[in-house]
Amino acid sequence: MSFISDLVEGVVDGALKDILKKTTGTSKRTRRRKRTTSTSSATLRQIEKLLRPAKKQTSRKRTVRSRSKVRRRA
Repeated sequence: MSFISDLVEGVVDGALKDILKKTTGTSKRTRRRKRTTSTSSATLRQIEKLLRPAKKQTSRKRTVRSRSKVRRRA
């Protein structure tokens, strides 16, 4: 009986130590470098964006609430 209780106690202690052990922040994360685009291509992209025609506004469906307001007024 004491052998089994010792075994169970050892397993429980090991599991508790694993759970309580700090898992995050053990290793430093390498910094990611930002990709630098060449200035000529970046400025060219901005100019192309300005030259593009403006998008037309799409019509939106009336909501149920606005429809019911119109019905009440009429």
